[in-house]
Amino acid sequence: MFSSMALMRWPQQSLARAPRLQYFRQVVARQPRRSLHLAPPFLLDDYIPLYQLLSSVEASKKRSRAYAHLSSCNLCPRLCGVNRYETTGVFYWSGRQKPCIQGHNGSGSVFFSGCNLRCTFCQNHDITHQRNGFDLTPEQLAEWYIKLQDTGGVHNINLITPEHVAPQVALSILAARDMGLTLPIVYNTSAFDSLDSLELMDGLVDIYLPDFKVWSKNASRRLLKADDYAAVARESIREMHRQVGDLCFTGDGIAKRGLLVRHLVMPGKEAEAEEIMGFLADHVSKDVFVNIMEQYRPAAHVGKPKKERQRRPPQVTEPGGVQHEVVTDSETQDVRYAEINRPVTEQEVSGVRKAAERVGLWRFNDPPKHDGFAI
Repeated sequence: MFSSMALMRWPQQSLARAPRLQYFRQVVARQPRRSLHLAPPFLLDDYIPLYQLLSSVEASKKRSRAYAHLSSCNLCPRLCGVNRYETTGVFYWSGRQKPCIQGHNGSGSVFFSGCNLRCTFCQNHDITHQRNGFDLTPEQLAEWYIKLQDTGGVHNINLITPEHVAPQVALSILAARDMGLTLPIVYNTSAFDSLDSLELMDGLVDIYLPDFKVWSKNASRRLLKADDYAAVARESIREMHRQVGDLCFTGDGIAKRGLLVRHLVMPGKEAEAEEIMGFLADHVSKDVFVNIMEQYRPAAHVGKPKKERQRRPPQVTEPGGVQHEVVTDSETQDVRYAEINRPVTEQEVSGVRKAAERVGLWRFNDPPKHDGFAI
């Protein structure tokens, strides 16, 4: 059994990554099964954020690309192509910041108003659907990153729902770099990203934190209002993994670089979850870090009464020719998205976990058995 200190002393430079990973798996196979958060292939001695490694020329090119994308926006899969200097396109942009307490000192969370999806069950719908917030320039947003770093002492800058404002986000990261930002950047996304958007973020983002929500076109169309969500998510997540690889930690247990995929277990959607887990194992990496989330609850439009239709209610004729309208139980209880109008069960959550394990996934965002910090 490895001790935590033994893990930290692993001679990383003496073995290439692939042989080291193969050897580690062989050793683990002989050990009693347990949950590992730190393993030699995923342990970093130290870490410098990727944006700090950009040359001045590379940073200048990033800025130029960001401004160019704003003039003809193609940075989400809807590809509206509008001039963002003159109009908002499909969605507005504004920033809303809220430090949230996570891990040791917390993750510096920055919420962006609006979203390029319209999830019927969105648990942040007051921000994403109603677009509450206020407008900031990229430079003003960068100043908030610095405040979170210097005053809040957070572990990272966590950008939440940034897909539709990727150019502004890229410019804010580059501005914060010049202001002295030294924290890793977390890109917290629905995975409904275009490859152009992810190319712009390459070298700026350290940790990609995408959701993979549903698999089928029917579920995507009905619940997310996007016909091609799963196809986009598959392509996006593969690109994210290409950029940053599997999730890696420093010796204190804090994630610094890599991919962490989240899946929100939803009522009656176990089959979709099984497809998602199979894709991650077969087409991304069996070492991908997965967060199987059980906190689904009906929100946003789920469970709201259906809009009344202008139709004549059914009538019956009583003896003597007296007619009256009939109101059935189903009509009084008819609500929107009734199939997901309940919490998930323990059996559904455990079923998704077992499906993930069956396809070979093994790195899960379980509560750590050490003092480390999990995103």
